[in-house]
Amino acid sequence: MTISAPTDGYVLYGNQLSYFSKKLEAAMQFYSAQFEFRSKSAAVRDELEQRAGTHQIPVLHTRENWMLADTTPTMTALDARFPSRRMYPAGPLGVLVHVIEDWFDEWIPRTAVHYRWHHPESAAWAAPRIAAETVPGDEEMQTNVAAMIASWGARACRATGTDSETQQKAAEEEYARILRALETQLGESRYALGDRPCAVDAVLLGGLRAHFAADPVPKRLVAKYQRVSDWMKNTDWDGTGELAAFPESTTFARFVVAEMTEAYRSFVLGNAEALASGTKAFVATVHEEEVSYLARPYPERSRAMVHDRIRSLAATERSAVTAWLTEVGLADVFAPAA
Repeated sequence: MTISAPTDGYVLYGNQLSYFSKKLEAAMQFYSAQFEFRSKSAAVRDELEQRAGTHQIPVLHTRENWMLADTTPTMTALDARFPSRRMYPAGPLGVLVHVIEDWFDEWIPRTAVHYRWHHPESAAWAAPRIAAETVPGDEEMQTNVAAMIASWGARACRATGTDSETQQKAAEEEYARILRALETQLGESRYALGDRPCAVDAVLLGGLRAHFAADPVPKRLVAKYQRVSDWMKNTDWDGTGELAAFPESTTFARFVVAEMTEAYRSFVLGNAEALASGTKAFVATVHEEEVSYLARPYPERSRAMVHDRIRSLAATERSAVTAWLTEVGLADVFAPAA
């Protein structure tokens, strides 16, 4: 089939239980953009993947008949169309937002994958629902697809380093800390980094809506946090408010940055070294345990986007960002080479 360009607004192709599909959906709601969410079913899969150049979701179809993939550059492009509602503020504050978003993009999905596929209750709930979106109306095929999805989930857990009980426990404790910090922050401000939303709120909501507040096991944890539970149901932003200033930002932002300096820093630098040397896997010290990971190119592409944002700043702003990254112990991860 040939997918026609939207005549008005956008079409977001994804899956209701997809972390990044729901991230982009939240951003589109914050933009107050006119859009329709459609499942990436087998009927449209081949054309979407050919035109977007990726098998990953989501894909955003624009009225110009463009197919945009990858949430961070897609949201950066949309910022130009919705300048009063942008997800990345200008200047050093935009770098702070992007750095925190990077953690939720590249590190926390491993926890979402673990919760879904290591807990049989969650796996039995999620696999048939994903399959039903993929091949709607074909129950026999849905059974086969659900089995393939569950098998993929087990491999994804191994690739992202949550095979051991130590890592599973640490990942769950880490997410509980996130919920506690966000619950506290939402008692102080409307959003995670101040009184207006940004890319960090979009990715937080993506994780909650697709995984942590959807899958049966983590859903019971999320339900203990009333402010978070209420907040995740509402993306009807009125367009007012400001983000907390750089570099202090909010208590939640400082919490995340502190979390990034150990396990995530070890993972990112280990992944970068493995890619540079052509190694397919690497070992990093995470939560006081040696953990094997599959080397993946995307964390380096994601880090390069932060580098590019920093390079786009004026010299005085770059200096301020470098000083902040050095102070918080992340200069070797995010400060671009001179």
